[in-house]
Amino acid sequence: MTSAEPQVPEPSYAERVRTLVYRNNVGTLSTISRKHPDWPFGSLMPYALDEKGSPVLLISTMAMHTQNLMGDSRASLFISQTDSGGDPLDASRVTLMGEVAKVAKGKDSGVRELYLSRYENARYWVDFDDFSFYKMDVGDIYFVGEYGAMGWVTAEDYYSAEPDPLADGASGIIGHMNRDHEEALILLGSTILGIDADRAVLTSVDRLGFQVRLKSKQAGEYYSRRIAFIREVRTPEEARVVLVEMVKLARASADKS
Repeated sequence: MTSAEPQVPEPSYAERVRTLVYRNNVGTLSTISRKHPDWPFGSLMPYALDEKGSPVLLISTMAMHTQNLMGDSRASLFISQTDSGGDPLDASRVTLMGEVAKVAKGKDSGVRELYLSRYENARYWVDFDDFSFYKMDVGDIYFVGEYGAMGWVTAEDYYSAEPDPLADGASGIIGHMNRDHEEALILLGSTILGIDADRAVLTSVDRLGFQVRLKSKQAGEYYSRRIAFIREVRTPEEARVVLVEMVKLARASADKS
């Protein structure tokens, strides 16, 4: 996209981060190694979110990452989009940086139920003596979206943002469009973006529009572009209705030309 092209409306980085963190429940936790000082140590980490948006972890004192946190509470949690159509470089991703502290016994009932609502299987070990809940107090955030979309997001902006209203239905919309309506995406790419493509993949969607990855027929190059909805949507059904309208308009425009 050149500077002469109009900006397509989209949520703020803070909203996109809040949505991405909300939609996922597994990330990579990096802690400071006790065995190898100053070296990062990565671990696969399920997480939940409290009402504020802070990641909640259920970890054992036997785990290396827990032992690392006992020595240095600084950590980062890397989270990546999992439904972007197959190419990991098309996936939005975020790194949350902050300090992780143990939730005191007797004050963990709220986070316990919140966590178990996401991980029912954790009921088998949640009461083991070596397991406790920990919470990350986010201090700073780095976000990477589609090509050219990247930057720092303050913790204040993150905590004040809300997940996109399509967050719970986005995976279904993306899967349905890519599975059943690639031709419609190609048509929209041609009429709205002017890209003559033979392949198209919807990589993300939100209340204001969607991101599509197009493969050019002539050059064989791939383009990641955003298309705005003709009006804001708040539910998957509204998104379906608007997409149908946009495809009808695109077909009418193509017939005229």
